[in-house]
Amino acid sequence: MTSPSSPDLLPARTEGVRPALPEPLERLSIFEGALLEQLHGRLESAAREADLLDVAYTTIDSPLGPLLLAATSQGLVRVAFANEDHGVVLAALAAAVSPRILRAPERLAEATGQLEEYFAGHRRTFDLPLDRRLSKGFRLSVHRHLPLIPYGSTESYAQVAAAVGNPRAVRAVGSACATNPLPVVIPCHRVLRSDGSPGGYLGGPRAKAWLLGLEAAA
Repeated sequence: MTSPSSPDLLPARTEGVRPALPEPLERLSIFEGALLEQLHGRLESAAREADLLDVAYTTIDSPLGPLLLAATSQGLVRVAFANEDHGVVLAALAAAVSPRILRAPERLAEATGQLEEYFAGHRRTFDLPLDRRLSKGFRLSVHRHLPLIPYGSTESYAQVAAAVGNPRAVRAVGSACATNPLPVVIPCHRVLRSDGSPGGYLGGPRAKAWLLGLEAAA
């Protein structure tokens, strides 16, 4: 949509500078934002009271970039990095869990708080109910093992394979880590290659290095 051209309505555009809205329009913009937030809150409350909300989600800022958090009545079901495309993740949740999804930050308040404590270096373990329905079979056994790797420690893919009872399944461990639906909370970043190199990570190599550095510094 193009901006109105009347000089009496908006100031002339300066290259590289976004023109300020006239005060009445600025107040209207603030009012509309507050109204939308209020309406969303009412929708959220109505959905909860009518038992129409199956998946609650929110996004939070983190040192690794924006994170999407999603939870069901059973617990936290998904943590997603920005490079996964949050819209795609929500669509996948709608298909795998339920299409009744709504942004509901207060439902994720405890998870948000614990993640913030972890990123600040004040938390070493998570105490959250988890909905593990997105992990199945061998992947689930790997995901259940990962929190047993102590904070600040690492294991190789081969060590994890042996720990879950299938020493030859090194590649399958790598695949399980790469498809971990709850990264950070389920610490797949603590799994390295046998030569000590980081290996892949869903959030990217910089995210894995940052997490390992955070824990090593404790």
